[in-house]
Amino acid sequence: MNKFITLVAGALFMFTSCIHKDLCMHHDEHAHKYHILIDADYRCEWEEWMDPTYTNWKKNWPDNYIEYESLLPGIPKGLRVVNYPEDGPEKISNIEAEGGIVYLSEGTHDILFYNNDTEYIVMEDLGMFASTRATTRTRTRSTYTGSPFGSTKGEEVTVNPPDMLYGSYINDYLAKKLPQPEVIPVTMHPLVFTYKIRFEFAAGLKYVALARGTLAGMALSVNLSTGTTSNEAATILYDCEVKDWGVAAYVNSFGVPGYPNGAYTKGDQIYAVNLEVRMRNGKIKSFDFDVTDQVSKQPHGGVIVIDGIEINDDEGMSGSGAFDVTVKDWGEYEDITIPLI
Repeated sequence: MNKFITLVAGALFMFTSCIHKDLCMHHDEHAHKYHILIDADYRCEWEEWMDPTYTNWKKNWPDNYIEYESLLPGIPKGLRVVNYPEDGPEKISNIEAEGGIVYLSEGTHDILFYNNDTEYIVMEDLGMFASTRATTRTRTRSTYTGSPFGSTKGEEVTVNPPDMLYGSYINDYLAKKLPQPEVIPVTMHPLVFTYKIRFEFAAGLKYVALARGTLAGMALSVNLSTGTTSNEAATILYDCEVKDWGVAAYVNSFGVPGYPNGAYTKGDQIYAVNLEVRMRNGKIKSFDFDVTDQVSKQPHGGVIVIDGIEINDDEGMSGSGAFDVTVKDWGEYEDITIPLI
């Protein structure tokens, strides 16, 4: 009987120890006295902060293109909250996309929000609320050596298109000790926008097997708390789809450099597009276009149209014709993360 009591007591001790240990795993969470409930909503637009003098695609959408809504960003999978207390280092929390509880310390806080489901986005200066910015990963392509147009000629870093990105912030929030968390509404604004690029062929489309392109002159980064893009420009490398009328691309970007702010003018930057096609005979042909007039009117996404493209029969029919059109990766790519200077 004594042995049985001893065994039961030992088992009970182990059981209560496990329960106590499990509760201790959440000790830090329950020890906080200050907490808020984030209630997030999303502005799913790609013409954010648009000057009224620019193209308003919502009102002037061409019927023969694609649906306007197809360029709108979706809702992310999760939300990252970076809390900057006035007397300590930043603290990062991850909550559901629609919001959740965030625990704070006593005092005043700056709070930064952005979605956490990105692949190519790289955060710079995350420890500094006012200067935190997002950029994207550097990408190289062996066949692209720069645009022949103006300031974009060989001077810009080449990058991946950025992922969908939303941002928002709260300045000087004073944490309150309350029995229930205060509900804080947060509106998430888009920081990445989509360009629909149409390459319309007048002749020779039948010779095109694969296509890819670049968009030069776009902003290298964006400030998360202000939404203003950097003055540094980058060239975005992207893949394309061959259609029955030509070549199509959907290109994400932060928008044009130095926007939005009062000093931005439409003539500050040169924008250029490159189209590189691999023909069915295995040969590569490259086209370059100055699209400054179009992009300068569309600082945060829009439609870029290049028409009249031709491949003549001599170019399209010469060679062995042995290229495998099912091959998708037909050049050298390399992703390299380079911190901003």
